[in-house]
Amino acid sequence: MSRSLPPFQLTREAVLGDRIRALVQAADPELRLLTPEEHRVSIAGLLQNRPDAGDVWLFAYGSLIWNPLIHFVEKRVGTVKGYHRCFCLWSRTGRGTAAKPGLTLGLERGGSCRGVAYRIEEGQAAHELEIVWRREMLTGAYAPRWLKLETAQGPLHAIAFLINRAHTRYAGRLPEEKIVAAIAEAHGPLGPCATYLFNTVAHLDELGIGDERLRRLRDQVAKKVGPPEG
Repeated sequence: MSRSLPPFQLTREAVLGDRIRALVQAADPELRLLTPEEHRVSIAGLLQNRPDAGDVWLFAYGSLIWNPLIHFVEKRVGTVKGYHRCFCLWSRTGRGTAAKPGLTLGLERGGSCRGVAYRIEEGQAAHELEIVWRREMLTGAYAPRWLKLETAQGPLHAIAFLINRAHTRYAGRLPEEKIVAAIAEAHGPLGPCATYLFNTVAHLDELGIGDERLRRLRDQVAKKVGPPEG
């Protein structure tokens, strides 16, 4: 059943207060969410098996670029090879509803992806990553993995969120016209799905990264909903 939920501001305080968990549960009470203990076990396993000692890097390719929420001490533009960003995850609670689901980004196999790597102090890594897990890993829609990044300052390893193809909300490789329609029509507690796309493209452009496929999607969505504000 479709539920009408009030607007929601995604902030660090909202995530720490588990308000995003409450939002998802209110939208779909039957959806199984990962527990805080499962989050901690997942994070501990990654940190125990990290390729490099010292501070921890986190790779952002979508909304984490323009709304990271975490405390970090450095950021770099980096490139991951073997994966590309694409709209492959249905959003029924954040940027859409059950009746009109939106689409959000995941890392899918093939190609390459340029994004932002955040360096988190080693002593704060577990706590800051828990914030990311509470935000991105509530339903297990992603598979966090260590990936090698190439940066101007040299290579590094960072945690990245690959799409979980076994997840019920995995959308697969959709035709472009279906992606455009879903993004243009969907609106959830976090706002219009189009805003998610517009913000991602704008911040990629600001960083000098650019993503021609996302720019093309932006232009097509803008024809339906109007140009981005500002």
